[in-house]
Order: sequence, then C-alpha cells, then structure tokens
Amino acid sequence: MADLTPTSDRPGLHVSKPSPNAPATGSAVCHCGASATATGDSQVKALVEGYTANHGAAHDRTGR
Repeated sequence: MADLTPTSDRPGLHVSKPSPNAPATGSAVCHCGASATATGDSQVKALVEGYTANHGAAHDRTGR
C-alpha cells in the first residue's frame, strides 16, 4: 500500500483508526506550509475541523 502521509510535496489530511479500541491518529500538511499531528479521537477530530476550516480548500494556493 502507498504511504498516504501528507508531505509538503503532497499536502493533505490523513486519519487512521486501525480498530475501534485503538486511538485515532492524524496528520495534516497544507500547501501554505502549516502542518500538525494529533493522537486520540477528540484531538484528531479537532485537527480535521481546524484543517478543513483554515487550510486545504479553505484558502487558495498563495497561502491566504
């Protein structure tokens, strides 16, 4: 399987939860240079909400 972890060359959001009892993990990299990681279901939920509200498609490729 391909590595789906976002990088500065391939920005995006990746979330993993291998089983219902395991904590979720997440990582995000935006084309503006911002990056973040999170561990735990509530922290990953906050990471996803923050990324979708403030990065990725939320602003254009100039970083605004």
